[in-house]
Amino acid sequence: MSSALPTTPLAPNILAGLERVASIFDAQLASDFPAVEELCRHVERYRGKMLRPTLVIVSGLSFTRDGAELRAEHDIVAATIEMIHMATLVHDDILDDATVRRRGETVNFLRGNETAVMLGDYLISNAFHLCSRAGDPSLNLRLGEVTNTLCEGELVQLSRRHDLTLDEATYFEIVRRKTAVLVGAACELGARLAGAPDADVRAMLRFGERLGTAFQIQDDLLDLLGDEATVGKSIGRDLEKGKLTLPMILHIASTRGNARIAALDAIDAKDGAALRRALEASGSIEAARARAVSIVEEAKRGLPRTTRTGAQELLLELADRVVARDH
Repeated sequence: MSSALPTTPLAPNILAGLERVASIFDAQLASDFPAVEELCRHVERYRGKMLRPTLVIVSGLSFTRDGAELRAEHDIVAATIEMIHMATLVHDDILDDATVRRRGETVNFLRGNETAVMLGDYLISNAFHLCSRAGDPSLNLRLGEVTNTLCEGELVQLSRRHDLTLDEATYFEIVRRKTAVLVGAACELGARLAGAPDADVRAMLRFGERLGTAFQIQDDLLDLLGDEATVGKSIGRDLEKGKLTLPMILHIASTRGNARIAALDAIDAKDGAALRRALEASGSIEAARARAVSIVEEAKRGLPRTTRTGAQELLLELADRVVARDH
């Protein structure tokens, strides 16, 4: 994320914040056991664009005076949220039998599922140990609530694998729980720690959750349409694991006869090429993409007025990038 920041007066503040977050992250996971240290250094490659820490920092800067610095708690919360996110990626790779993440081999592929399970647990444990250093029990309570919700979302999704009756409402609730709540918390806590009014904190939460929802729709589209070299991780896992995503749900709900049967047969056979042809013919892929864009536009309309020069424009641009990305 840091290398792709838009031109903004806030860029130096954001880059400095992300460097602090990376240092906190690395220090928290440092281990005197070489086997653990090697795994933690490997998983640090998963950080990628650091969207969630960026949103904590930008949301915090949005409600501070021009020239004012963020609090140390912003850095701790940003690193904690990224560590929770990393844990979900490690566990997701196990659930999906994925072999590639960030253009490198996954932990489960390198070391097996047992090691990957324990590493994910280790990341979660360290995340809450780190968060306790902020000295504010309400942060632990809020992020604990969010982490519970992430797990609920994954459990519900697991219970609905291979379920061709999955509807839009259930899909969006799964997405809200397993993805959007953590993005929402990043925006919410960034604003709250900066002293934003309660109404603005709630508005930032809604902004982040909408971004997270659109992010997941785009992720689902990339899994269906992308290539591994560009996306940088294993693709086609949703179809392989029986996870219905928005374009599939829209197609099943809107078609009848041979068009519907062709898609159902492709899903049953796990034939990605045939499924893509069916969804493209029905317009379901474009409809899903349009839904993601619409959710981003809704998020942008709901942004509260920020107090720092350039902050509003930066949040709007970051929102647009969620659906414009190809990895």
